Amino acid sequence: MPAATPDSVRSTPVLQTTASIHSMASIQTVDASQGGHTHFDESVLKKSQLSKKSRKRKSQATANLYGTRYDVVHAVVEQAGMQVSKEDDPKCYLIWSDSFVQNERIAELKSYQRINHFPGMGEICRKDCLARNISKMSRKRPEEFNFTPRTWIFPAEYCTFQTYTKELRKRKKQKTFIVKPANGAMGNGISLYRNGEKIPQNEHIIVQEYMDKPFLLDGYKFDLRVYVLVTSCDPLRVFLYQDGLVRMGTEKYHSPTDGNIDELCMHLTNYSVNKHNENFQKDEDVSKGSKRSIRYLNNFLTKNGYDVPLLWFNIQNLIMKTLIVAEPHMLHAYRMCRAGNHAGNESVCFEVLGFDIFLDKKLKPWVFEVNRSPSFGTDEKIDYDIKSGLLGDAIKLMNIRVSDKRKSISAERAEAERRLLGPTKRPEHHSSTSKDDRVDRQRKIAIDKRKEELKQYLNMIRMDRKREEYENRHMGGFRRIFPTENKSQQAQWTQLLDDAFQVFLSGRAPALQKDMSRAYSQYKEAEILDMIEQCEEDGVSLTAALAPRGPKVNCALPSSSATGVRGSARQKHDDWVSRFKRLSSMPTADVPQASGEETEDTGDEAMWEKNSPPTSPNIRRRQLSNGPPQRSRPTSSFAHRLSSETREQRSTSRPLSSNQLGKQSTGSHPVVQRTRSLTRPLSATKRIITNHSKETSNVKSEREEELTKRTLSALSDMRIKFPGKTDEEADTVLDAIEGNWKYHKPRIASYWLVKLDSIKRRKVIDIVRMNIRALLQRVWHLNDVDNLALYRIFCRVFNRLLWSHGQGLWNCFSTSQCSWETIFSKSTDVISPMEMSCCRRIVQLCRQCLLIVYQFAAETKNAVAPEPVKTRTYPGNEPPKYTTWNNGNGAIAQRMVRAGHPLGQAQQP
Repeated sequence: MPAATPDSVRSTPVLQTTASIHSMASIQTVDASQGGHTHFDESVLKKSQLSKKSRKRKSQATANLYGTRYDVVHAVVEQAGMQVSKEDDPKCYLIWSDSFVQNERIAELKSYQRINHFPGMGEICRKDCLARNISKMSRKRPEEFNFTPRTWIFPAEYCTFQTYTKELRKRKKQKTFIVKPANGAMGNGISLYRNGEKIPQNEHIIVQEYMDKPFLLDGYKFDLRVYVLVTSCDPLRVFLYQDGLVRMGTEKYHSPTDGNIDELCMHLTNYSVNKHNENFQKDEDVSKGSKRSIRYLNNFLTKNGYDVPLLWFNIQNLIMKTLIVAEPHMLHAYRMCRAGNHAGNESVCFEVLGFDIFLDKKLKPWVFEVNRSPSFGTDEKIDYDIKSGLLGDAIKLMNIRVSDKRKSISAERAEAERRLLGPTKRPEHHSSTSKDDRVDRQRKIAIDKRKEELKQYLNMIRMDRKREEYENRHMGGFRRIFPTENKSQQAQWTQLLDDAFQVFLSGRAPALQKDMSRAYSQYKEAEILDMIEQCEEDGVSLTAALAPRGPKVNCALPSSSATGVRGSARQKHDDWVSRFKRLSSMPTADVPQASGEETEDTGDEAMWEKNSPPTSPNIRRRQLSNGPPQRSRPTSSFAHRLSSETREQRSTSRPLSSNQLGKQSTGSHPVVQRTRSLTRPLSATKRIITNHSKETSNVKSEREEELTKRTLSALSDMRIKFPGKTDEEADTVLDAIEGNWKYHKPRIASYWLVKLDSIKRRKVIDIVRMNIRALLQRVWHLNDVDNLALYRIFCRVFNRLLWSHGQGLWNCFSTSQCSWETIFSKSTDVISPMEMSCCRRIVQLCRQCLLIVYQFAAETKNAVAPEPVKTRTYPGNEPPKYTTWNNGNGAIAQRMVRAGHPLGQAQQP
């Protein structure tokens, strides 16, 4: 029996691997002296346990917390199942830092890594930058950006502030001002002033009006620390945490006076300031103490009859508007750091922001400041409960997976192979060099580029859908506020984003604005698929029209049999019919059949046999009778956009059959038929496509002509506004200048050609340019008018007016010279009379704009000399002449020169 044991074991199926059997054999040793008892080698056990731990570490994502000092961050990361690195490892999946991160470090990150800061976020996290950017947006949209106290940035705006304090003193009003360091934090360096004249001038500080009528809680002033998570800026995705901290003062609040102005624990709510006060209370109950939760505040307001949903709707609005101010800066900086990444890819950056929200006595929220590194200290239980939940939900929303590293490396390797081993693009050599073929090839290249953009957009939509599905499952205590499902609110914020790009980028980086408008558009996946299919159809039609011609077939060779030719032709007809169905996307039954005795077969194939076989001799006759096919010239982007509409409105009329054409062209005489090559292009197809192109181009030209007419009408109604005056008063000013043109001409010439530099001259023209751009967007219903043919014509006019340091516009004031019209007379482009009328109106608006700017500057600086007295008579009925000089005190003096005395002989008094 013992001898049979090995055989029985050997015959038994073994499920374990050889490696596992060897490992078990190495662990177990049998000692015969101890009756066959098994002993274990402890060293081998330790090695196996270490190998299991190493495998477990490899299956975990790693986190680099070397830059943070908060214990709650370490605890939450470990609870999320991540391995905390003991060193400053730059290759970890998660990198957390309490301080600012250099852009170079963000640029070096791999696609699977995440870091907790965005580049460019300092534009709203520094107090001076926040005040400056909000001020710029408030000039554009004053009704939307009025949620911050009035602020002055020292020392740049010191004079403006002193003027404001003098006006207050004249009106016998007194206000309190709060002074903060421009880049301070934790309440350091904050002080209050009752007299604005005592505020130092040369320090880098900001000065704000003190909000002296706060909403009180148990008699104490308080503010809210609201936590916001930004997971992406390309495109923007924002989440609001539904809990936070209510930070209260430690002294009962009273309006600021000279006696209590120095009691910071009454007027400031910073935890770092109030924690040193003896009245500061710590309590485990969230409804007591000097630090409470936002959930408690919501319950308190609800019990006292306040509208809590309205309050949080307003808070959500001002948070989004603040982030909209930062978005152009963030996106530009992020694209610079992550060059080459497509829009919609997973963001390597995220950020937890702390908004300090103040509530006045009417419960209106105000933004005081934004913290890019809010404190995660946990001195109390309420701190740990709120901040641990916040961090845990934020890390879940990041969706950090171990497999991302492997996928990222594989994608980089595939991209490198495609770039290094892929085929090299060489210029294509075509046998046909006609102008029409070159135009068609350029159109095909544009269609292919458009198709690639649509595919990228489709991929972005699908990724956004997957991302939203994951976020909806793992949102926790967060609530997504952008993008939102409320269509009206989404449209409002999208419009504010467009305005922010125009204000802060001012024409720079147009690709960013185009990507943003596309990212926030309301296209659905089915619509994008339809657009891609449309591009493919257009590409196929151009490919058919550009089919290369082969060598001609020798028609003198005898054919084998008529049936063989008939059968091969029939097969080509079938292929041609299916091909045309694919091109035209219309049923072939819409094409009229040939009339006469030859029409015996009622099917589609018989109809196409008689109308369009490549070997039919009737095609040549039909082509000769109709002339060569005409190709539509390239149209503007708006006309190209109408192609999908005209495709659906295509006429059902088709070319006449060969018999009908023969009857019309020759009457009763027979038509001489000519043989042709089998390899000639399909003229029937080209004729149908050409006729369709003609119809499409006619519809486009009529539409463009109508819109151009509307544009001219709108330009005729446009007026240049004079600041502080009505349109009638502005017209009076223009009439006065033109009526006394001999007096104003040298002064306007000096102002425009000498005093203004190139930048200021361009700004004057931009006044008209921006209004024209907005007018075209409204009339043509286009967001991007850069590709519009009419706008390109206008841009040529604007550039010509700035030609030769502004000489182009100045020549327009002369009746003998109109230099801007030469750009069209010397060009091969055809300009319609209506387009030329639009250009003339634009030049007239630019002239009026210059006159109004000149008059406004003259009235502001009191630089315009008085008009000469017209009641006096002068020898020879000549108007008086003036000479101008500097009197040495910075003022301008004038003196009338008598008739007969040259100007050069005038003497200074």
